Amino acid sequence: MSGVTVRARYDLGAMPLGRAMRTVDDGFVRAPMQSVFEIVRDVEHWPAHLAHYRFVRFRERSSDGGGIVEMSANRPFGLFNWPTWWLSEMQVIGGATPAVRFRHIGGVTKGMDVEWRFESRDGGTRVELVHAWDGPHWPLIGVFAATVVIGPVFVHGIATRTLAGLARVAERP
Repeated sequence: MSGVTVRARYDLGAMPLGRAMRTVDDGFVRAPMQSVFEIVRDVEHWPAHLAHYRFVRFRERSSDGGGIVEMSANRPFGLFNWPTWWLSEMQVIGGATPAVRFRHIGGVTKGMDVEWRFESRDGGTRVELVHAWDGPHWPLIGVFAATVVIGPVFVHGIATRTLAGLARVAERP
């Protein structure tokens, strides 16, 4: 953590409504909500748990455990991996209804909002991972690229693997 500044937490607000692209990945994890939340919020350890994550680095830390985080993951296509990269503001929300929020501030997905939501259920936790975005600022094709390629192929492809992988970690005895 040396060389990384610590600042007040980011307040990313509620997830925006009415974005052109919205992906939702969800699942049931057979582990207590607090355990699942702790694993998700510990983004620096994702590469140790998830083979498709190349790296996660904090550029700046905030008092809630979030900050500015740089992430890179591969999107597998058969034998090949397509490398992706993004930079995000990260907010960690504790309490009775915990959440982890991101807003992409760098990379192709700049402007994308992301939220991990957790709900305690009998026998475990329901997790919902939401991505909302209006697409890249590319004339004529930005929304098309977001809704037809980037969202369903890349975002959903990486998010499903991330959710399933972190669920496996949480469910370990």
